[in-house]
Amino acid sequence: MILQTTTPSIEGKPIQQYLGIVTAEAIIGANIFKDLFAGIRDIVGGRSGTYERVIEEARRNALDELSQKAMQMGANAIVGIDLDFETIGSNGSMLMVVATGTAVKI
Repeated sequence: MILQTTTPSIEGKPIQQYLGIVTAEAIIGANIFKDLFAGIRDIVGGRSGTYERVIEEARRNALDELSQKAMQMGANAIVGIDLDFETIGSNGSMLMVVATGTAVKI
């Protein structure tokens, strides 16, 4: 597994070479039944486990793809990772996660 961090450097591991920016996107749709039950739970209060699982899955997929792209460039780490979350589609029915970072050799 490739080392991933949101920080610009890794303490005790100097960056030997910057290989370039890597990006990855993951789009996941939540079906109508999940939306319905999540909406009901949001009305009565509490956390929406359905949306939390969808967000976690999308984040994991984006970071996995980011690692694969960095490894193809010859990297063994990614620094400065940024994650952006957006809802898209009619009524925000889909979640998009965009991950960016800098592929490096440490």
